[in-house]
Amino acid sequence: MKERKYLENADALMKRISKGAFLTVQAEGKVNTMTIGWATIGFVWQKEVFMVAVRDSRYTFQLLEKADDFTVTIPADKSFDKAVMFCGTKSGRDYDKFVECGLHEKEAQRVASPIIDIPGIHYECKIIYKTAMDNAFLEPSFEKLYPEKDYHTLYFAEIVACYETP
Repeated sequence: MKERKYLENADALMKRISKGAFLTVQAEGKVNTMTIGWATIGFVWQKEVFMVAVRDSRYTFQLLEKADDFTVTIPADKSFDKAVMFCGTKSGRDYDKFVECGLHEKEAQRVASPIIDIPGIHYECKIIYKTAMDNAFLEPSFEKLYPEKDYHTLYFAEIVACYETP
């Protein structure tokens, strides 16, 4: 594994994340992964952070609420596009996404939640702050993104490790 600077090539990584990456969390003996396409990497509170948005209706949200950390795996290429699609459209309440997609967990270096054992870039993140979004948007047109009123919670997490696996 090649260690990376946490924010190296953040612009290019954000473009890749917008096409789908895996957010994986472990809590109370359960592990789930979901697809994310909305995220931000940057500096907050003088820390390098990864911010993800997770709807409160998602199974992953239930686990994140009990966890101290999560990982993000950005696939190296398109060979995992089907898994990204499945994990973004199916719930961990109903499916074991690892079994369904032939994915395997791998122990992370510095957090309890595992990474997805595929070629790619892996961020290990410790949650430092979270805040629920509500319907008081400054931009009223955003409300159309929430027909079910299942708003996102924003999780800000300090990046404690970032590396690439072949």
